[in-house]
Amino acid sequence: MAAAGGGSSVNPFLSDSEEDEPEEARPGGGGSSSSTEPGGPAYPARRREEAAAVGSPEELPGLRAAGDTAGPGGGAAAGEPPRVSMDAMAAQLLRDQFLLTALELHTELLESGRELPRLRDFFSNPGNFERQSGTPPAGGGLGGSVLGGAGGREPGSGQLNRAGSISTLDSLDFARYSDDGNRETDERVAENEVPLQERKNYKSSPEIQEPIRPLEKRALNFLVNEFLLKNSYKLTSITFSDENHDQDFELWDDVGLNIPKPPDLLQLYRDFGNHHVTARDVVDVSVGVDDDELEAATPILGTVPVFETAPQSIEQCLIVQKLEDQISVLNNEKWSLMEQIQRLESEIDFLKNENFATSTVYGVEPHPSLKQVPHAVSEDNGRYLDIKSSENDSKHGNTEEKSLSSSAEHDTRTSKDDTLNSMPCKDTEKVSSCAPSTKSAVHFDKPNRKLSPAFHQALLSFCRMSADSRLGSEVSRIADSEKSVMLMLGRCLPHIVPNVLLAKREELIPLILCTACLHPEPKERDQLLHILFNLIKRPDDEQRQMILTGCVAFARHVGPTRVEAELLPQCWEQINHKYPERRLLVAESCGALAPYLPKEIRSSLVLSMLQQMLMEDKADLVREAVIKSLGIIMGYIDDPDKYQQGFELLLSALGDPSERVVSATHQVFLPAYAAWTTELGNLQFHLIPTLLSKIEKLLREGEHGLDEHKLHMYLSALQSLIPSLFALVLQNAPFTSKAKLQGEVPQIEVTRFPRPASPLQDVAIIIGSREQLAVLLQLYNHQLEHEGTTGWETLLWVVNQLLPQLIEIVGKINVASTACVHEFSRFFWRLCRTFGKIFTNTKVKPQFQEILRLSEENIDSTAGNGVLTKATVPIYATGVLTCYIQEEDRKLLVGFLEDVMTMLSLSHAPLDSLKASFVELGANPAYHELLLTVLWYGVVHTSALVRCTAARMFELLVKGVHETLVAQRVVPALITLSSDPEISVRIATIPAFGTIMETVTQRELLERVKMQLASFLEDPQYQDQHSLHTEIIKTFGRVGPNAEPRFRDEFVIPHLHKLALVNNQQSVDSKRLDIATHLFEAYSALSCCFISEDLMVNHFLPGLKCLRIDMEHLSPEHEVILSSMIKECEQKVENKTVQEPQGSMSIAASLVSEDTKTKFLNKMGQLTTSGAMLANVFQRKK
Repeated sequence: MAAAGGGSSVNPFLSDSEEDEPEEARPGGGGSSSSTEPGGPAYPARRREEAAAVGSPEELPGLRAAGDTAGPGGGAAAGEPPRVSMDAMAAQLLRDQFLLTALELHTELLESGRELPRLRDFFSNPGNFERQSGTPPAGGGLGGSVLGGAGGREPGSGQLNRAGSISTLDSLDFARYSDDGNRETDERVAENEVPLQERKNYKSSPEIQEPIRPLEKRALNFLVNEFLLKNSYKLTSITFSDENHDQDFELWDDVGLNIPKPPDLLQLYRDFGNHHVTARDVVDVSVGVDDDELEAATPILGTVPVFETAPQSIEQCLIVQKLEDQISVLNNEKWSLMEQIQRLESEIDFLKNENFATSTVYGVEPHPSLKQVPHAVSEDNGRYLDIKSSENDSKHGNTEEKSLSSSAEHDTRTSKDDTLNSMPCKDTEKVSSCAPSTKSAVHFDKPNRKLSPAFHQALLSFCRMSADSRLGSEVSRIADSEKSVMLMLGRCLPHIVPNVLLAKREELIPLILCTACLHPEPKERDQLLHILFNLIKRPDDEQRQMILTGCVAFARHVGPTRVEAELLPQCWEQINHKYPERRLLVAESCGALAPYLPKEIRSSLVLSMLQQMLMEDKADLVREAVIKSLGIIMGYIDDPDKYQQGFELLLSALGDPSERVVSATHQVFLPAYAAWTTELGNLQFHLIPTLLSKIEKLLREGEHGLDEHKLHMYLSALQSLIPSLFALVLQNAPFTSKAKLQGEVPQIEVTRFPRPASPLQDVAIIIGSREQLAVLLQLYNHQLEHEGTTGWETLLWVVNQLLPQLIEIVGKINVASTACVHEFSRFFWRLCRTFGKIFTNTKVKPQFQEILRLSEENIDSTAGNGVLTKATVPIYATGVLTCYIQEEDRKLLVGFLEDVMTMLSLSHAPLDSLKASFVELGANPAYHELLLTVLWYGVVHTSALVRCTAARMFELLVKGVHETLVAQRVVPALITLSSDPEISVRIATIPAFGTIMETVTQRELLERVKMQLASFLEDPQYQDQHSLHTEIIKTFGRVGPNAEPRFRDEFVIPHLHKLALVNNQQSVDSKRLDIATHLFEAYSALSCCFISEDLMVNHFLPGLKCLRIDMEHLSPEHEVILSSMIKECEQKVENKTVQEPQGSMSIAASLVSEDTKTKFLNKMGQLTTSGAMLANVFQRKK
């Protein structure tokens, strides 16, 4: 088998007589060192003779026979028997890696019924064919073993690749290739560790001496990923791209080379044979190879193939190769000696401590020879226990045995502190008199045997251990202090992280953070934090939360200086990362780390980072996180010079196009900024006045077109500031000093405050606690009700400056802008609910009432009360009077609306303000009854003008009111008005009747409305009522397309035809043109509806032709359009009348027929009960 070191195991397929030469003992008596490095050549005979001089196991009596008979070329030994057994032959074939021959032998023996267990076990184990190269052994001194033990744990120079023909479905371990996080532990995980010597040999190869360049690596990565995708290795490709997260594998230009994309790997491989490359043979070298051996292993000129290159250049190549190999050998020896020195220093330190412990217990002074040893152990290795020191006991002779036996009775000793282990020897006397042993010595029972130390050492060499690789070196040393544990973790974690599944990498966060906190080396800490921030390629919410939690824990542990020096640079590096999840992590980290940073850094570097991300990042989620972090920063910032910068950031955030960002601004950033503004005294003197001035500027500039988006932006910001303003009023009140929590605290009503958009807008949280707020509210109400506002500067500012300015702004709003009216209504509603009922009744309502001046004396019959036509009316009605819903409040609202309706009607003023009030209130079903009460007041009013206004208001109310209310309250009122003595009142009911036809589905209700409209059209008293006909035509054109088809076909279109015929006889051109224009609009709207052939021929086309006659005389431009409409209608009729030959059916008709038949059969199939139910199918729907 291969050299017995490097972590390899005994090959079970080779018999004892066929083992390799045993190992040479380590220089120093380690006993577990292999005779060759993995993959290196076996020691030649001369080296074995040298090894014998230092006590090699080859010279021990019990092992001599095995050493003589076994070897790489042992098949040609002189004493070979004339006939070899099948099992020996099979073992020899397996040793020499003639696997195909061995497989053929196995097949023939199997067919003949003489199966060999050795061959069967070998070929049934897929682990024998993993990660092996395909070069057969060369024999002789360079031969080496074929197999590295079961499972291929020791890769050699002659190993096979795993063949596809052997990889069956049974042999494949799919759990190894899955990425689901539930994979079973792979017993063969050690195969992934490349042995140390193999890497050294790899580096020593002359052909790959030059390290790979970054651009070359990126180009090869791109080609490898392309190959994996083309050949359906998707999981491998995903893992590969995750491990190379800084490269975009979808774009060749990302590589950075200014050349076209090269061919794929397969084409490069096939084209490789067409290029002539000067061959340079490579030989693997091992530690301790002499120059003459290297010379023997180096090919001579005769063995080099003849190329077109001159012989001198070949000689130079050989010389260079030889020198490079020598350098590699010397480097390897240097590292081996350094490891040996470190191990010996560790053993010296261990013995010193042990001897010191013994002398402390028994009062014996340490051995003088130990005092002379300089205590210069490295910080790293000096704190480790080497598990191999127990194997080298025999090396130290009887002195150590006596020392150990003298303290064998004391097996358990309590260790107090590790510091005593590192004390210089000159201090041992002081300590020995006053302190017990700092570290319990570990003692092992010695066997009562007389075996030689060399025999013990050779015997222990069969314990197969590996310390010649990075991992083996780490495993063979056990840390015995916190510092050494941190050093070990710092070395191991960078190798562990890439091999952990992405879905489970967050499990490493505690380990990484703990190591980064406690590691003594700044460079290693930086590397670990870099790993933390790059742990997951695109971390999801939960993973980001885990990383942030770890960062906060790190910050709490290390303090602000290290947070600034170590964590912030990691954030800065990823501020422009291509993945939004990484930038999101940066934005969230800035907020999470804000409490743990130096205050200068908060207000400078962190604020600048967040400002840059807010302005430049295109991802909504990232900007949302930036806003939340800005809010946290505003809660910790204390530099007044940054106030203006914060205000500019606030305006930018409020104007963000993303709704998520604006919502986060109202929930986090604005309340936090308002709290800081309050502390600076700028809330009532800068922030709120600035927003109000911006609203006024918008209204001044928006005479021809108001920017409603900006108005909403500023007004919503003011609305979010109301809780902060009220908290300021309470905190600056005259009674604040009296507010003490004693006795029973009054409860705050659940509905006392509007529901806050976020906890930061909760007045109780702003004040400090709900109990404190309850006490302040009690004193606030008492102060307003009994003592007034004298000396209360903050509240006086609200009453005397804020409210008048707001009411003035409200008067400038366009009342027709439904959105603006709604925004200001909500603002006043929140203001009044927050400041309370007493404040609303005593401070807000009087200011509105003084401006509106609702009294009969103020009615101007020519111009009307100008204020009543503005948005002040709907905002006062819906924003102030609806804040509280007790009976007296409802009566006040009803009385106000009745007064407004009356005054607007009597003064012949526009009804826009009243309509806006009805629209805003009608959106809430709770006010429908109240509005109907107001309208009934108008229905029974003595003035025809008021009754006419009431009739028109019904049209607005019908659309949102339930059908029951329409039947019980609306239709009776309209029918009452339709029989009003005043014709204008009757005409005013027509739009409301039309809206009922459009929205209601109750047939009885529709029939009543239809009869009323028919009476308007057919009653002789209305024949000459031009305004009535105009109103009916306008209503038909508006509701016809949406009305019930039966009502449209049987009522609307025929009556439009009649009205068009009558209009032809109209002698007054102005009236005739007015009717014709409205008919034209109605017909244009109805032309989009489905109209049956009979209706088209009998009513629709004749009506259009009558209308064309009117337009020919009065409006030629309309006549052209009418002619086109008539032509289209006639073509539709012609297409319907031109049928297919009798007995046939058009495609459309056949499709309709099939669809009808299918539906009918499906309906019949659903019937499972009596014939009575079957009869119901054919009943006509009513």
